[in-house]
Amino acid sequence: MNKLLIVGTVAFDAIETPFGKTDKILGGAATYIGLSASFFNLQSAIVSVVGDDFPQEYLDLLTSRNIDISGLEVVKGGKTFFWSGRYHNDLNSRDTLDTQLNVLADFQPKVPQDYKNSDIVMLGNLHPLVQSSVLDQMQKQPKLVVLDTMNFWMDCALPELLEVIKRVDVITINDEEARQLSGEYSLVKAAAKIHTMGPKYVVIKKGEHGALLFHNKDVFFAPALPLEEVFDPTGAGDTFAGGFAGYITQSENISFENMKNAIIHGSNLASFCVEKFGTEKMVDLEKSDVSARLKQFKSLTQFDIEL
Repeated sequence: MNKLLIVGTVAFDAIETPFGKTDKILGGAATYIGLSASFFNLQSAIVSVVGDDFPQEYLDLLTSRNIDISGLEVVKGGKTFFWSGRYHNDLNSRDTLDTQLNVLADFQPKVPQDYKNSDIVMLGNLHPLVQSSVLDQMQKQPKLVVLDTMNFWMDCALPELLEVIKRVDVITINDEEARQLSGEYSLVKAAAKIHTMGPKYVVIKKGEHGALLFHNKDVFFAPALPLEEVFDPTGAGDTFAGGFAGYITQSENISFENMKNAIIHGSNLASFCVEKFGTEKMVDLEKSDVSARLKQFKSLTQFDIEL
């Protein structure tokens, strides 16, 4: 089986939406990416850090999904990264209420020996220096490096972010972040500008409006599945990234044509994530549910047209 190395936060989240609120629950970019990628036939490992306040049941959950956690450092006496946020009525915008870096502040990633030759590396949202440090530890050039980032790093660590962007093949960001990074309002122009920074492929996520994939002059668009209820969008982008990277790892095919399939698989898994708070839906999800919804995606997007 091919290997997928996942780097990102494993965290506690406290979330408030128009439909309810939670106390501390399982969150973090690497958590969502790992759970999503576990629906594919591959070997995966998470590189991250938690405090000793992180429950054993959450560690057991990750290992039960065949996720290697030997690169997940547990700091004795330390506290796990915590984020709290409140979503507005449209669920597209949110206010951060609290961010506690805790053990993440001094995190020095250590890639497990067995994963230093990983085929695919998924750099989840983290400080760009941490993302670069992971690439420095690889024993061979991965077939594909995928990077996810956010506007926070564009605001406070742009030079470091631009350095790591030079080293990746695919970048996944949302439309607002693509505009900020490129200085272009048109997403087509934004993608072209981001291409010049290094990545061969640019994925721009548009939430409930789907996702765009750019490669040179080629463009592919995948819609989001229309859902009756969206409960909590936290982690949807990471779940998308996990499905995207997971499918490519399983299929061993990094062509533009295959990335179209990866976009659909990522969108499909993200559509489940938003139906419950946090990781709750991804934990209970069955492969049969994923396959059934994939058929819905197919009927939504395929049609014959007479020209």
